[in-house]
Amino acid sequence: MNSSITYDNCLALMYSMRRFGIKLGLDLISGILKELQEPQNRYKTVHIAGTNGKGSIASGLSSILKCAGYKIGLYTSPHLIKFNERISVNRTNISDEQVVKAYKAVKRSCHANREPTFFEFSTAMAFYEFGLQKVDAAIIETGMGGRLDATNVITPQLSIISNISVEHKMYLGSTIAKIAYEKGGIIKNNTPVITGAKQKKAISVFEKLAKEKNAPLYIYGKNFSVRRNKKKGTFKYFGTDNSVMENIKTSLIGNYQTDNAALVIAACEILNKKNIFKISHKHIKEGLEKNRWEGRLERIFINKNIKSESSKVEIILDGAHNLAAAKNLAGFLKENNHKKITMIIGILDDKPYKSILKSLLSVSDKTIFTMPEIERAIKPDILLKEYQKIAEKKQKPLTISSIKEALKHAIKTAGNNELICISGSLYTVGEAKAAIQNLKIDYRF
Repeated sequence: MNSSITYDNCLALMYSMRRFGIKLGLDLISGILKELQEPQNRYKTVHIAGTNGKGSIASGLSSILKCAGYKIGLYTSPHLIKFNERISVNRTNISDEQVVKAYKAVKRSCHANREPTFFEFSTAMAFYEFGLQKVDAAIIETGMGGRLDATNVITPQLSIISNISVEHKMYLGSTIAKIAYEKGGIIKNNTPVITGAKQKKAISVFEKLAKEKNAPLYIYGKNFSVRRNKKKGTFKYFGTDNSVMENIKTSLIGNYQTDNAALVIAACEILNKKNIFKISHKHIKEGLEKNRWEGRLERIFINKNIKSESSKVEIILDGAHNLAAAKNLAGFLKENNHKKITMIIGILDDKPYKSILKSLLSVSDKTIFTMPEIERAIKPDILLKEYQKIAEKKQKPLTISSIKEALKHAIKTAGNNELICISGSLYTVGEAKAAIQNLKIDYRF
């Protein structure tokens, strides 16, 4: 292999790999890691699966453990702007040079008959990098599944399954029970598992799997819970051992982020009980308040004219990449927004775009259909045709293929009482964030 390979070369070669391999088993990733001397066994791990909220939970837990003084690796997907976002240590993304080094190490270790998928390759890179940096622990988010997900080669101290909704039916199954079974594949022998799932069918699957593996199961709403104080923007946590924490805040907005925070606190409780880490209430509160997770109800304020505060435009970025997330976004905007909304929407073709579109359009006053630069993106004209079938409020939507141009148009035409919301896919949000950084205007978070 060329020793002078560049960062861009590495990424180009990785992006040329197959997208998915979730049904192909764990033999290939296991073989690569064996060649790398099993880096995933050199540090403690927490494994996180679920339909939505995985990233928020992973980032919250890593933030708390960092506040507690531990060196923490964090592996998440997808990235928004740059691949390096997927692999971080103490909330700092690895450098381009570290990406190249990890790429080379994994490439040297690939001896299987088939080429690894992009996700298998990047997972091996993350595990290698965390071993190289000698982290105390790594918080590992699954890709789309659980049982046959490339990350499911670890032996975690704790498993977390955020929630369950119907998604990726081609790979995970078409029912809640089947999807829960795939996600529940991260449950390990004698290893505690926490879940925020609410459906009886999903919980029943987890109870059966946990019993088979003698894994203690903690269910949100049954074994631990929260009580919100809307006036103060705080919540009280009632723990797994009847403990109580009061006046907790999470920096991430949206009611569902309180649910995610509850799972994070329960995780801290269990890790404390097992004497794996020492995490105080102070660390928990500080970590949740410091936590940042981009692209999920992320608010940005832009000044079209630096000299005039009256030209400030509010933008909300939220991936809302599946139906449950789109409903959450629409619900948040209905409850918390009093401005007219310009919705910039770009969706991928492997998503239930008709249902997602219906949810997003329910809160849109003006709509711009666009598309991210990825082959799976749905063309704006197709979204427009669907709009014409389902829209309750007849507008005159625009179709602007370039996300950057769509954003520029929305900012230019935004009135004083308007909000711009960019949604439909994390790829759409990622391109929008990159465009915002490059626009010749003042912006601030």
